Amino acid sequence: MPVISRHFRRLGVRRRVKEEGPIRHHTWKWAAACVAAAGAVGWFLYAQLAARGFDWRLAGRSFVGLRWGWLLLSLVPIGGTYGVRALRWAVFLKPLKARPSLRNLLSATLIGFTAITLFGRPGEFVRPYLIALKEEVPATSQFAAWLLERVFDLLMALLVFAFALTRVEASGVLVGSKFAWVLAVGGTIVGVTAFGVLVLLLSFRHLAEPLQRRLVVFLRFLPEARFLKMERLSKAFVQGVESTRSDGALLAVFLYSVLEWALIAACYWCLAQSFSGLFALALVDVLTFMGFVSFGSAIQIPGIGGGIQVVAAVVLTEIFGVRLEVATAFALLTWILTFVAVVPVGLALALKEGLDWHSLRRIGREVAT
Repeated sequence: MPVISRHFRRLGVRRRVKEEGPIRHHTWKWAAACVAAAGAVGWFLYAQLAARGFDWRLAGRSFVGLRWGWLLLSLVPIGGTYGVRALRWAVFLKPLKARPSLRNLLSATLIGFTAITLFGRPGEFVRPYLIALKEEVPATSQFAAWLLERVFDLLMALLVFAFALTRVEASGVLVGSKFAWVLAVGGTIVGVTAFGVLVLLLSFRHLAEPLQRRLVVFLRFLPEARFLKMERLSKAFVQGVESTRSDGALLAVFLYSVLEWALIAACYWCLAQSFSGLFALALVDVLTFMGFVSFGSAIQIPGIGGGIQVVAAVVLTEIFGVRLEVATAFALLTWILTFVAVVPVGLALALKEGLDWHSLRRIGREVAT
């Protein structure tokens, strides 16, 4: 545990040995709560599916009839997305470190996404924290870089979602009432959110430094120690978004984002090919599917998943007319490929670096608060 202690001292979090007992006790409570939640969700879904005449045998045959070669091949592009994310983060780091270690970035990325799967959205903070430690840069700058990454991913999700909307509207497919509202308000959502994303990028590009200077002037009333701390934090945040001031860096980040989403589409296409004996999705259909699912992935319950499975099943049944049983199998595999497949690799890397279940959870909790 000495490595973890050093990490927490750099974050400024005090951790006493006597706290370890209560922390482990609460960990067991947290694990038990997750198991209970998973059981409750499982029971609820089983009851709902049974009420609709869900054919469990057909669902089982969906897995038996898979073309496993295509399923294994889908791991290649989804694995490539983590490498692309590391390359994109290196662009964010350039203003602070000319030659960031791609090995460190890839390791932190894999561990970070493992934390998201295990602990839900609070696990998002593990990756920027680890990158700050490994690359010896201010943690605040990497939280700013994380915010930039979220902005570009949201921009790509909006573009793909807009394509999905136009595709569905052009096809004239009739959807159920539960899904019709998505199409009705989808265009408004895309327009308003895209405008907000562009405003945010422009503010990072042109207003970060002026706002930081004004904030420093405004905080002069604070005691000297606290003022100096706030000044360091604000400067670190500006450093984290410094890459937005370079046209070349912005272009590189955008191209890496396009490549990342192209690899995600390739993964889903391979997964669709593995189900080709049960239903068929063309590449355009896969992009439509991905457009809707990209927003479902924003909901992530620790250890269980969430929106991505539900949205995937709804899209397949409502738009593409896939049987619910087959759509459920496809949705489950979508979640496994997108979130769960990285967990064994991420846990192995975490253990190699002296991190364990408790320390990963504590990182996300302490940084989030």
